[in-house]
Amino acid sequence: MLDRHLRPLIDPPLDRIGHGLALRGVSANAVTLAGLGLGLLAALVIWLGAPLWALIPLLASRLADGLDGAVARATRKTDFGGYLDIVADFLFYGMIPLAFVLTDPAGNGAAGAFLLASFYFNGTSFLGYAILAERHGDQTTAQGQKSLYYSNGILEGTETIVFFILLCLFETFFAPLAWVFGTLCFVTAGLRIYAASRIYRQ
Repeated sequence: MLDRHLRPLIDPPLDRIGHGLALRGVSANAVTLAGLGLGLLAALVIWLGAPLWALIPLLASRLADGLDGAVARATRKTDFGGYLDIVADFLFYGMIPLAFVLTDPAGNGAAGAFLLASFYFNGTSFLGYAILAERHGDQTTAQGQKSLYYSNGILEGTETIVFFILLCLFETFFAPLAWVFGTLCFVTAGLRIYAASRIYRQ
């Protein structure tokens, strides 16, 4: 919901930095993998019981997630690069909640399982919609220039990062936050399926 409003603000500085990285021979895939590594480090730090410290690699990983596309635009976008980017994103999105569950399985297990199920459902609706859009030749740049169709929703990348930041700041509230966010993920997926039924039923 917020991504399309933030893209005009963050894309110009990211493009400048990405252009500079490209001139130094840094590849977009290398930036993607670096971002994934930082995201996994954030999950590890959470698991070790220091969620506040995890904010540093977590935010750095999201910066890298924005920069890989900027580097690709400054050099050459590839289908594999877009594929690697979405796989890395989904792994990161799953590992952060898992880390909170592992820190307190008894207290966070049920809410964490619900949250991960909602991510799974929402991610499937997102990728399925992208396949339908590709088949019908639909395109959008509302969330920036992407390698696949990014359908909008109540919860997108920006909202998820804000949610992860809240989890790190208020770890004792993981369960209620996870129940609320997971419910909104289910609603987002449901609305996306409804939109697909209206647009691609024929």
